[in-house]
Amino acid sequence: MPTIAGLASNRGRNLMHIQDRQPAGATVDVIISNHGNAPVLEKAENRGIETAVVEQPPDMDRREHERRVLQVLADYDLDLVVLDGYMRILSDTFLEEAPLTLNIHPSLLPAFPGENAHEQVLDASVAITGCTVHVVTNAVAADESVITEDVDAGPIITQEPIPVYPDDDQASLKQRVLYEGEFKAYPRAIEMVLEGQVTQTADGIEIEEESGAFPDRRLTSTDRVRDLRYGENPHQDAAVYGDSTCEVANVVDAEQLNDGAKALSYNNYNDADAALNLVREFDEPAAAVIKHTNPAGCAVADSVSTAYEHALATDAKSAFGGIVALNRCCDEATATNIIDSFKEAVIAPGYTEKALEVLETKADLRVLDVGSMTEESLGRVEKPIVGGRLVQDRDEQAPDRADLETVTDREPTASEREALLFAWQTAKHVKSNAIVLAQGTETVGIGMGQASRVDAVDLATKKAERDAAGKSAAGSVLASDAFFPFPDGVELAAETGVDAVIQPGGSVNDEAVIEAADEHDVAMVFTGTRAFRHD
Repeated sequence: MPTIAGLASNRGRNLMHIQDRQPAGATVDVIISNHGNAPVLEKAENRGIETAVVEQPPDMDRREHERRVLQVLADYDLDLVVLDGYMRILSDTFLEEAPLTLNIHPSLLPAFPGENAHEQVLDASVAITGCTVHVVTNAVAADESVITEDVDAGPIITQEPIPVYPDDDQASLKQRVLYEGEFKAYPRAIEMVLEGQVTQTADGIEIEEESGAFPDRRLTSTDRVRDLRYGENPHQDAAVYGDSTCEVANVVDAEQLNDGAKALSYNNYNDADAALNLVREFDEPAAAVIKHTNPAGCAVADSVSTAYEHALATDAKSAFGGIVALNRCCDEATATNIIDSFKEAVIAPGYTEKALEVLETKADLRVLDVGSMTEESLGRVEKPIVGGRLVQDRDEQAPDRADLETVTDREPTASEREALLFAWQTAKHVKSNAIVLAQGTETVGIGMGQASRVDAVDLATKKAERDAAGKSAAGSVLASDAFFPFPDGVELAAETGVDAVIQPGGSVNDEAVIEAADEHDVAMVFTGTRAFRHD
C-alpha cells in the first residue's frame, strides 16, 4: 500500500481529504507541521495519522530545518511527499533526499503564482481561475534567499479550472477553488504518480496519457440559457444550460414560434428531447407522441399527417398532455389533427403558414421549430449520479434485413421484416423492460418500464386490445429490447396473435424460447445486440 507524508502549516484540508479518499490506495502515514498549534495536527490524530512538529527557531537556518524534517521522514517508508499550505519554500537540501514532492497552488499556473493568488485573480477580473498540482523544485539560492521566479515553477501534473462569478470575494472564491478544484486535482495527481502515469526523468517529468475510447478526464462548459419555473415538481428549482457548439437540431435552441404560450418546463424539455430523438431514427415521414419520455405511439408513413394519425391511434388516452414530434415540416392537415386533443408541445423542422395559424388557436400549445434535421452524430450520452457521471456512446444501432438471424423454422415474410425493423428502432426509445408491438410501420401496443419481461408483454398486448383505435395485437410483430429469459413471454405473445418476434438472443434458455416460437408458428429473428434504455 503506497504511503504519503504530508507537510502542512495550518488546517491541512487537502491532506484530510486525501486520507479519506486514499487515491490509488495510498494512506497518509505522517503529517509534519512547522507550527505546534496547527489545526491539522488534531485532525490527523483523530484519523489515526502520526504527527510531528518541527519548528524553525529564529536562529535555525532553512537548510538545517529541512534536515530535521528529513530526519523525521527517515522513520517512514514513503512513496510521496505532499504539501498542503506548507508555508516554507523548499531547497535542494530537502528535495534531493525526499521522495517526489508535490504541491497545490490555488490558480492556473503560470498565472498568479506566489501568495495572495485569489486576490490577484479578483484584481485581474478574469473569468476562470482554478488550481494546479505541480512538482516542487528548488527555489532557494546558495545564500538561502528565495529565487522568486522559481517559486511554483515546477513541472505541472494536472490542473482544474473553476469559474469566477461576478459577486465573488476572496472567501467565496477560496472555498470554491478548494472544494470544487483542489479536492479533485490533488487525488487525481496522486493517482497519476502512484499508478505510473508520471515518470521523473533527468529533464523533468513525463506524463503518459492512458489510451482508450474515453479520455482520462473530461472538461465541459455550458451556459445557463434560462431559468425554469420549477423542476420535475414545483418544490424543485431548475434551469436549462446550453451548449453553443451544438450544430444538430435540438430542443434547447429550438425557436418557440408562439410567443404567447408558456415557456417549456423541465418535464417538457425532457419529453421533447426524447420525442425528437425517436423521430430522428427514420428517413421516411415519421411522427411520435411522447409521455414521460416514453412513446405513447410512433409511426412512419407516406406523409407526416398519416404518420401522426397512426401514432396517435396507438394510445390516444396516454397521448393526452404529451409531446408531438415530427421529422418533416408540419402542414395544415397535421396541425388540425394535433389540436384535436390537448398536447403540451409540438416540435418539428418547420411549419407551413396555414399550420401555424391552426396551432396558434391553442394558446397553451408550445410550437417549437428545430430547423433542419441532419444525420450528424448526436455524441455521447451522460447521466449525473451521486458522486460522478455515467458516460456512454449513444445507441445508434440501426440493423437492416441482412443483420437479422432467423432462428425459427419459419422465416418472417418481407412485410414482417419491415415491421420488425420498425419495432426495433422504436423499442430503443422505450424504457426497459420494453416490448413494442407493431403492424407495418406503426405501433400497436407498448409495454414499458416493467421489472419482468413477461409483464411488459402483458402490458403491450393489453394496451393494444384496450387502447389502440382500430388496431389489435393479432397479426402484429413484437420487438423486445433484451432477450427472453423464459418461453413465457413468447407464449403469451403468440396467444394474443403475434406473428413474429425480434429480440437480441443470448439467453441460456434461447433453445426453449425458440422451441416455443416454433410450436406457435411464430417467426423469430435475433439482432445479436440489445437495446436497453434505463433513463
